Amino acid sequence: MKSCIAPFQTYLKSERNLSINTILAYIRDLNQFIGFTKGKGSLFENPERIDHSFARNYLRYLEVQKLSKKSIARKISSCRAFFRFLLRERKIKLNPFEHILSPKLGKRLPSFLYPEEMVKLLNSVNLKLKNGPRDLAILELIYASGMRVGEVAKLKLDDVDLENSEILVHGKGDKERVVLIGSHAVSSIRKYLEGRKSKENTLFLGRMGTKLTSRSIERMIRKYAKKAGLAKRVTPHTLRHSFATHLLDRGADLKIVQELLGHSSLSTTQIYTHLTKEKLKSIYDKAHPRAK
Repeated sequence: MKSCIAPFQTYLKSERNLSINTILAYIRDLNQFIGFTKGKGSLFENPERIDHSFARNYLRYLEVQKLSKKSIARKISSCRAFFRFLLRERKIKLNPFEHILSPKLGKRLPSFLYPEEMVKLLNSVNLKLKNGPRDLAILELIYASGMRVGEVAKLKLDDVDLENSEILVHGKGDKERVVLIGSHAVSSIRKYLEGRKSKENTLFLGRMGTKLTSRSIERMIRKYAKKAGLAKRVTPHTLRHSFATHLLDRGADLKIVQELLGHSSLSTTQIYTHLTKEKLKSIYDKAHPRAK
């Protein structure tokens, strides 16, 4: 079974066009499953001997480990995809994980900042400090575009078209999309570039002129959230969620927001409609004399 991992990894990259991080998550999950099969006789060498009963035992094993429902669901999904691949390659005749039910996940609404909180965060940046213009440009860019932190870290100067207020984004699975940015983001990026001395093609640089990492951006955002006195956990994804929520609150079409976020499925974007419905309910409860 171990020998099937490399072809499966190639399949995920070339045919399913998944990102490196997603592929690595699959492989980690599968290595854990393979470790579970060790000591189970010929199961380790012969995946065809793994049946539905064994798959159920693995699910129970994961549950005993007291993992989160999300982690268990992902691990079962990884095994299901792997055995589907083996079935396609005719290494097995039945997928033992095909009808294994993963734990049901409750819908967790994404955290976001209200517009006034977003203003506080942006105003917390001191432009007189060395990295102030860069940090403000990053904050304005994520909020203006809804880009993922990894996408921001990978941006090149060639990807930025300030004249047309557009950014070419290299998203998950090497998929490209064009996002729009507003005048505040354009202005902030211009000011950052005016003071930048490096000729490096990467847009946002860290210490010693090297590429700024996703982790560094996360730390920077947490720092400014604390400085702004925001009593909630703020991450780059919080800004991405705020971007989507504020667009929908102001009447943007769901499919347009899907395109800007780079979601492959509309159902992924639809979670933001729950947020706007909550806002509508709140307004209704406050405004209607017989709401309560």
